Amino acid sequence: MKLRNVLFGAALALAARAALPRLLLLKFAPSVEKLNAGDHSALLDSYADDFVLHFHDGPHRWRGDWVGKAGMDAFLRNFTAAGIKGEIVGMATSGPLWALTMWVRFDDHADAPDGTRLYENSTVLVLRTRWFKVVEQHDFYVDTQEIVDFDRRLSERGVEAVPAPGA
Repeated sequence: MKLRNVLFGAALALAARAALPRLLLLKFAPSVEKLNAGDHSALLDSYADDFVLHFHDGPHRWRGDWVGKAGMDAFLRNFTAAGIKGEIVGMATSGPLWALTMWVRFDDHADAPDGTRLYENSTVLVLRTRWFKVVEQHDFYVDTQEIVDFDRRLSERGVEAVPAPGA
């Protein structure tokens, strides 16, 4: 009887762990839909007050570290002002629930009002959480030059950059 309980418990734990990425996708999907519609507030609620985003350095508006919830707010305002739309393509997790690490494949793009594609890229976001809030994020893009070119196109179209707090 004891072995049966242990095996049942182990099977239940494995099933729950396997379901976690799907549950997280269900949690984040509505926030990404709102982000795509220009409202980043729901996504911002997922971040801790002491959060840090480490973004690719380079000659573009998103470069460097974005610190705190105010920093992420400014970063996401740049994202929505640029008309970027994105999609979570896949997710993997590791670690305990109270200190989870997530790897998220996120594909994004932006189109001009006439439908011309201005930007398209793929990224892997590596997020560390503490008690269900994101505390640190690293973004790794497939094509970093595409970010620089897109920023230039935005400037040519008069889309102003939202500065990081304290910048």
